Amino acid sequence: MKNRHLLQHYKLKATPQRIAIIKLMEYSGHISIDDLFKEIREKFTSISLATLYKNIHTMISVSLIREVKIPGQKAKYEIEKVPHAHILCKTCGELKDISFDPITLVEDTVKSSDYRVDEVSIMISGICPNCK
Repeated sequence: MKNRHLLQHYKLKATPQRIAIIKLMEYSGHISIDDLFKEIREKFTSISLATLYKNIHTMISVSLIREVKIPGQKAKYEIEKVPHAHILCKTCGELKDISFDPITLVEDTVKSSDYRVDEVSIMISGICPNCK
């Protein structure tokens, strides 16, 4: 029921496919389109990759989800949440959220560059405790 309300809050029709997409993202935290497609096909065998992309782009356009670009890899998707950065293990590929409020960075950037900032994306990479 929670996922249905989330979609309705963003003024999106709560289709069974969209509910399943949100549920998978909520469970996974960050998920690639390939993994999302593989999982969603188990429940909705007739869904096409094009339909999945259409739903993903619709949810991105209303800021319900966001694309996390990872250098050298396919992007992953997550439900939009409070401002944060990402940390990526270069060995195992684990991607985690880390607390970070970029407001000071954005304010300083706007002051020094006179740009209108639309998006801030910070990716930190290293080696996780399990791979050290």
